[in-house]
Amino acid sequence: MVQLVDKDLLALQQMRLAVQTAKEAQEKFMSYTQQQVDKIVKAVADAAFEHSGRLAQLAVEETGMGVAAHKKIKNEVGSRDVYESIKDLKTVGVIKEDHLNKVVEIAAPFGVVAAIIPTTNPTSTAFFKTLISLKTRNAIVVSPHPYAVKCTHEALKVCDAAAVAAGAPEGLIQCLTLASMEATQQLMSHKDINLIVATGGGALVKAAYSSGKPAYGVGPGNVPVYIERSAKIEKAVKDIVDSKSFDYGTICATEQAIVVDKHVVDLVTRELKKNGAYILSDEEKKIMEGVISPTPGKVNPKVVGKSPQFIADLAGISLPEGTRLIIGIETKIGKDIPFSLEKLSPIFAMYTVDGVKHAKEVCLDLLNLGGRGHSLALHTEIDAVAREFAMEMPVSRILVNTMSSVGAVGGTTGLMPSLTLGCGTFGGNITSDNVTAKHLLNIKRMAYGTKEVQLPKHSEPVASSNDQLVSSVMNNVSTSTNSNIDPALVQNLVSEIVKQLTK
Repeated sequence: MVQLVDKDLLALQQMRLAVQTAKEAQEKFMSYTQQQVDKIVKAVADAAFEHSGRLAQLAVEETGMGVAAHKKIKNEVGSRDVYESIKDLKTVGVIKEDHLNKVVEIAAPFGVVAAIIPTTNPTSTAFFKTLISLKTRNAIVVSPHPYAVKCTHEALKVCDAAAVAAGAPEGLIQCLTLASMEATQQLMSHKDINLIVATGGGALVKAAYSSGKPAYGVGPGNVPVYIERSAKIEKAVKDIVDSKSFDYGTICATEQAIVVDKHVVDLVTRELKKNGAYILSDEEKKIMEGVISPTPGKVNPKVVGKSPQFIADLAGISLPEGTRLIIGIETKIGKDIPFSLEKLSPIFAMYTVDGVKHAKEVCLDLLNLGGRGHSLALHTEIDAVAREFAMEMPVSRILVNTMSSVGAVGGTTGLMPSLTLGCGTFGGNITSDNVTAKHLLNIKRMAYGTKEVQLPKHSEPVASSNDQLVSSVMNNVSTSTNSNIDPALVQNLVSEIVKQLTK
């Protein structure tokens, strides 16, 4: 007789053991010096960087998403660039001392971090979250996306082997290999999990916020890119096409809609075609809408991270050789307008606007549809225009004259290298930062007294003369030999007489 195995039960058991093991390892890690921690972090970053190409290929093979050469770059950003950005950060013991005000700041880890990894960036995000956890003396328990378990697990095996070889306690890095939504949900609410770093779909991020645990989550990125009339059109279009086609649009900060000034729309259209964009006819656009979003408001997962050719085949549309992007000319915005949604694929909507004011209105509508708090890109040679957008748009990152996808994660800008991009309260997140190691630290503060405070002296309240009169009469009543006198009645009568006399 064949005995059936309850996979969810096995997944729950694996999760509980992983958390227990990670907690025990983290307690040992607490005693490590800054030098020991930094040695481990460098070893992990070096190993991850070395295996970037192999793991990129593995991720594409398993998920069917993206471009291996581009995922290799993301792996390198998630390992080397992240390491370079955090290597000098103090995360152990006294990290700052203000001698003037006599305040000492001391770093303390959170404990055990639960890390949720998306299918779009399954290895680079694993590298990134592991590095910032280890840098801050935290343990990490990773829950991969069900469609990316093998490549995420392999990435973490590389990290774990390097960490242990460099002196880390065994068990510090854990990965759940039995895909189970129940196990992931219980992981986030486990009593020994101290923090959640969730990168994934909206439902998963909401679950993280509902777990009762501190959590960093990120929202969707329906990023508009505005080409203002002063922009250097040739460079702007090249940046936009390169950004949108990078890893087939799987970075959440990738541009989703081109908003172009009417005075330069012909130039932009010509440059788009020159850079490999295919602009759909009205009939083709109608067919593509059904492919992008068969159900209103929801993007078809079959197009996410896929090539333009694959997507065109789904629609039965023939593309010219060398096509890098598919563009639909659009005028409307809404959940029932497929081209206006966040598509995470090499598909663009293009809107024509009349001036800056109109551009802001269109960009705001696109953000309100599903990208509030995330990012906005624009190409302009007028700094005042860029600052106007930065001041008014409800986003956490404004990328100017660069590729939004790579710029937002710190690849082409001075922003902190990160694969978890906070959306602030605009998007329902606790932070608008590019999340990094500093977000995984408790900072304790020891403060010496620096000034004296004179408190006012306290004295007992003095009874009023009326109160004293009532008390005197009552004392006489209480000592009277006449047991028939009712003290309460006497007190009421005396009080009433006093009130009448003092009117």
